[in-house]
Amino acid sequence: MMPILLPRRLAVAAILLLFAAGTARAAAPQPVTIRIDNFTFTPAELSVPAGTTVTWINGDDIPHTVVAVDKSFRSKALDTGDSYSQTLSTPGTVAYFCGLHPHMTGRITVTP
Repeated sequence: MMPILLPRRLAVAAILLLFAAGTARAAAPQPVTIRIDNFTFTPAELSVPAGTTVTWINGDDIPHTVVAVDKSFRSKALDTGDSYSQTLSTPGTVAYFCGLHPHMTGRITVTP
């Protein structure tokens, strides 16, 4: 009886592992887009899970940049239609601004 039960148990364990791996992949964070229009970041504040890729797209007809206050990232100057992406992996608050127009600010809360 023992030789038959062991392979069945291994098969069940393998199926459970595959199911768990598939579930983990399905729970990956969805990318988020922030628009730059009329000298503002929209949305100016948001909350995302760790591992989310955030993309800023410049819709203004003048250049803007995206600069983290803690200097963890900085985009090049973004012309009209240009974009910049950053994956946020560490939980906490990420404050950012436009290096060319410092009155333009935004904040992202990264949750575990």
